Amino acid sequence: MRNQKSTKTLLGGIGLAAVAALTLTACGGGDGGGDGPNAGLLEGAELTAGSKEFTESVVLSQITSLALEDAGASIEDQTGISGSATVREALETDEIDFYWDYTGTGWVNILGNTTEEVPEDLFASVSEADAENGIAWLDPAPFENTYRIAVKQDFAEENGLQTQSDAAAFINENPDQARVCAASEFINRDDGLPGLEDAYGFEFSEVLELELNLIYTQVGDSCEFGEVFSTDARIASNDMLVLEDDEEFFVEYQGAMTLRQETLDEYPEIEEIMAPISEQLTNETMMELNGKVDTDGENPRDVAEEWLQDQGLIG
Repeated sequence: MRNQKSTKTLLGGIGLAAVAALTLTACGGGDGGGDGPNAGLLEGAELTAGSKEFTESVVLSQITSLALEDAGASIEDQTGISGSATVREALETDEIDFYWDYTGTGWVNILGNTTEEVPEDLFASVSEADAENGIAWLDPAPFENTYRIAVKQDFAEENGLQTQSDAAAFINENPDQARVCAASEFINRDDGLPGLEDAYGFEFSEVLELELNLIYTQVGDSCEFGEVFSTDARIASNDMLVLEDDEEFFVEYQGAMTLRQETLDEYPEIEEIMAPISEQLTNETMMELNGKVDTDGENPRDVAEEWLQDQGLIG
């Protein structure tokens, strides 16, 4: 049982993505925007951008804000909101107008389904069901940022770990080497740690709760295993191996912009503006953009602007 397991919380200050989000000032737009392909489409629109607290979510929000600003909108920045439930509530209560979410989060955490009843076309099912809540999901990008468990490369080699099943067998036999570093949300989500342990028939001996950005440097130190996001560039920079989810427990987490239907009805041009941008956000692209922030220390807004300009998506 979970309450029989040691759970610790390690405090490490505000994560990089949250710090960057707090220091960003989104202005611009409102005067026709830039000279990009969508100049003037959103002239006079006033919108508020939201995001979750981790780097990828902040970068996606900055990409969206810059594109909408280039079309003439005025954007207020409210990025870096902690927790999926909190940012979703902000959207529903009109505190923000848009943020990027993931199909797996929509299916399990927002719509209340289980990880055992996942439809073949997950995006279609999520978008159709959430439409009844007045929330629109724009066409998804071709990247998937999925939960995974990772270990250090040398630890994997020493113990013959390649898959999550390998890890489950190892943990059951070696509880003294079965600590996991994870963030609060993953620890408490049905499509996170509790469901993973049930699906593979094991239990970590100790759970160390960390701010998400600290996990990557603590694997191999404070813990043997760690929660990671599959598009995070810090997996490679910290010499980690992502364990294969051989039982296919984790739900698909395809990224898509979400906004209230009333906002989309008022500004249908948003869908037109975002479609060619979303199409270019591949797994490789997101890992590169995330790495520029997390590994190279660049500002998320600068990273987003450089990418959009390089692709000819803004002026």
